[in-house]
Amino acid sequence: MNGILNWILWLPIIGMVGVLLTPKAKDNVVRMVTLVTTAITLILTVVLYMNFDTAEPGIQFAFKVPWIAQFHINYSLGIDGITLPMTFLNALLFFICTLSSWTVDKNVKGYFALLLMLQSTVFGVFFSLDFFLFYVYWEVMLLPMFFLIGVWGGENREYAAIKFFLYTFFGSIFMLVGIVALYYATGKSEDSFNIIALQGGRFTELTLDIFGSTVSFEKLFFWFMFLGFAVKVPVFPFHTWLPHAHVQAPTAVSVILAGVLLKMGTYGFLRIAFPIFPAAAVEYSTIIAVLGLISVIYGAFCAMAQDDVKKLVAYSSVSHMGFVMLGLSAMTIQGMNGAVLQMFNHGTSTAMMFLLIGILYERSHHRWIVKPDGSKGFGGLYTTLPKYSVVFIIGMFASLGLPGLSGFISEALIFLGIYQRFTTITVIAVVGLLIGAAYLLWMFKRMFFGEVNPECEEYEDMNAREIFYMVPLCICVVVFGIFPSPLLNVMKASVGQLVDLLAKFS
Repeated sequence: MNGILNWILWLPIIGMVGVLLTPKAKDNVVRMVTLVTTAITLILTVVLYMNFDTAEPGIQFAFKVPWIAQFHINYSLGIDGITLPMTFLNALLFFICTLSSWTVDKNVKGYFALLLMLQSTVFGVFFSLDFFLFYVYWEVMLLPMFFLIGVWGGENREYAAIKFFLYTFFGSIFMLVGIVALYYATGKSEDSFNIIALQGGRFTELTLDIFGSTVSFEKLFFWFMFLGFAVKVPVFPFHTWLPHAHVQAPTAVSVILAGVLLKMGTYGFLRIAFPIFPAAAVEYSTIIAVLGLISVIYGAFCAMAQDDVKKLVAYSSVSHMGFVMLGLSAMTIQGMNGAVLQMFNHGTSTAMMFLLIGILYERSHHRWIVKPDGSKGFGGLYTTLPKYSVVFIIGMFASLGLPGLSGFISEALIFLGIYQRFTTITVIAVVGLLIGAAYLLWMFKRMFFGEVNPECEEYEDMNAREIFYMVPLCICVVVFGIFPSPLLNVMKASVGQLVDLLAKFS
């Protein structure tokens, strides 16, 4: 089974080559090649899950070969209980996004080739155990995202694509400096780029002379890594690229952006920043908690102010990822399990919301709850689109955190985890939940209830293809809301190991 990660990682690239070799006029063949590729990848991740040892906290399915031997750079892959939920989520969402993109008719080959390339790079970030390899995948991921937004996006797509690229690249520069510093701090040894070997607090006592002052190596480069990952999450105040990217991106790209790419930031904290610099992580946990709280409240208030339903859901992502940061700052078993679970659950519920907005956009060609001229954008949709409305209710209540749906479990675990350490922050964060319920229910009331907007009478309800790709997400938010053990059992050993490491520096 050691080669299964290679198959999952490289199968999308093989599919991309197949797409590029397909004759230009054969758009349906391109779609089918992409669908088959993502379907096989999803099946392989299920096989991976079935063969995963939940009792083992360390790396499993490891694969390592030398890459640039003179600098001790290796092609090194592996996963643990934190990686596996993200791996499954990535495979599931790309399969669903392929189906949701069936109606894309602009440069079909280019679109699906970039989509497959993007899937492979995201897998690369999650699988990489070599820091250099991790950084390569982290940066290469920008290319397909940049073009998917810049070519297939909305009116201001170029501005959104450039802003996304510059913000993420800005954070990546700090990460690169941190990687170089770690290379020299380890004496350019065999483990200089080995993410697992660098963990454990090796640099706690190390100091540097900068501008005539002695500074702690660990504290300085913790913040370098923090910046690299915080931009991606995005943590306030590095969030301003996100609403623009979401609003301008095509539906499938918005789903991938919210469902998986934001999680790369929080995954970076769990895999790199916290375990490599544990003392600094513990010392600055209060700052992380405060930034998470600001993201929760600020994102919720911004969402409430939106008349564009897609922008509303984009700001809700800022708020929900703030809860993940709160769970990480707790550094307790409950809090960090809740954070990892929230990463998965937010991926499914927000994917539902963006897909549903995309379905509606295909019929209406706008996303306004209230149009700029003050007239109603949507109204009475529950009457004209009953199937669509039922699925929308499931996605909305999962995002809201209704008991019995997936969002509730993860948020409850986060609050259980942070209450003892940050009681005041916990109490204030509950206000964010209340505001979240307010803006989602207000949005639903304006769009689905009341008098039917004459424009909405012409809209068709969900077709068989749309129902087919929404069903897996509906199952995820319901099943993992009632029975989260399949996810919690996978992550508990790896999360427990990280919490034990952080506890040594508390």
